[in-house]
Amino acid sequence: MNTTIEKQENNIVKVDIVVPAKDAVNYYNNAAKRLAQYVNIPGFRKGKAPRNIVEQNIGEERIKHEALENALPKIFTDVIKENDFDVVAQPYVESYDFNIGEDLKIVAKIELRPEVTLGQYKGLTIDVEEYKTPEDALQNSVNAMLEQYATTVVVTDRKTKSDDIVVFDFDGYSNGEKIEHGDAKNYTLDLAHSSFIPGFAEQLVDRTLGEDFEIEVKFPEEYHEKKLAGQPATFKCKINEIKTKVLPELNDEFAQKVGPFKTVDDLKADVQKYLDTQKADIDRMNSEKAIFEKITSEAKVEIQQSMIDREANELAEEYKQKLASQGFTWEQAVEAQGYDNIMNSLKEDAAVRVKNSLVIDKIAKEEKITVTQADFGAKLSELSQMYQIDAQTMIKQLSQTPGVFNALSQQALNEKVTKFLADNNKVNLK
Repeated sequence: MNTTIEKQENNIVKVDIVVPAKDAVNYYNNAAKRLAQYVNIPGFRKGKAPRNIVEQNIGEERIKHEALENALPKIFTDVIKENDFDVVAQPYVESYDFNIGEDLKIVAKIELRPEVTLGQYKGLTIDVEEYKTPEDALQNSVNAMLEQYATTVVVTDRKTKSDDIVVFDFDGYSNGEKIEHGDAKNYTLDLAHSSFIPGFAEQLVDRTLGEDFEIEVKFPEEYHEKKLAGQPATFKCKINEIKTKVLPELNDEFAQKVGPFKTVDDLKADVQKYLDTQKADIDRMNSEKAIFEKITSEAKVEIQQSMIDREANELAEEYKQKLASQGFTWEQAVEAQGYDNIMNSLKEDAAVRVKNSLVIDKIAKEEKITVTQADFGAKLSELSQMYQIDAQTMIKQLSQTPGVFNALSQQALNEKVTKFLADNNKVNLK
């Protein structure tokens, strides 16, 4: 096999491949034999008809396509290996000339990884703003624990307060039309933690048990249902029940109930330990981010648009899955935000992700950082613990999803490069 390489723009190489006639005929004959296994030809058992009879029944072109489909993976593998190409996408055939008894001529395009020129990535000193734990963080954390163990009691002798839980009926209208799914009976709402339209929960305060009333609100401009976005609405409401939270007393008995503590001081010490660990983690992550952003900002690389487009398409799929998990559809998002706005935003994120990945791979290559079997096993162990599935079951499930193992390997490599950069650069927390 002979090849001629021609470098083109956007990290594309054009490859003219000449496969000797003898090899081309073998590919063709083998393809004819395979196809004969699946074709009923009168007078012959499957797979036993001679080539000329097979050609008469299914045609030369179909046999040639079958031959190419089976031959191209090996042909491309040999070309890539022979030329030491760093490929980022599946090679594709631009044209071919396949005549039986003659050399097979193929013109293919192969997209290569862009060359990255790194700036200084070791021995840097970077100033990073230190994370400050809020002064009331300890008290807020303890209060949150008390809230978690709070009980509720029904009250009947007063109006609703902003920290009550109310059970109420509501029926919504906008521009004279009833709002679809805008009504409910005996709906329970925590007024202090409402996810309703802004201004809705606030108007349920200072209301009397059994009171019928109307409230006026306005849907947010970015509301997911375009028909209602930015529109005024009226809700007819009735309070059926008022509940108030009763917090437990913060004492040693409470501390013993929520964990392996003997006293309130033991509980507070454990919470403070968590807050200190959280601060250290935030400072570490901010430092790693600052180091990497400094290094990537000084790295030079010309990224072809095709890489960004592929990454953007992957991000779009992730976005669709996220929308589905929240009860929305891609079509609703497009209607609300506009297709071009969504895709332009995704392409901006994709450009950053592609450059980051290229820089990480370049540093790994320069420093001979690789992913070992132990590294990969650790990632699998993390996943099995996260989803509470044993490692073998996890491997079996992941093997059914193409690309997952590569993604895990890349994640492990990212973490090793990140640690290398943290160990070889200095951060001043200020």
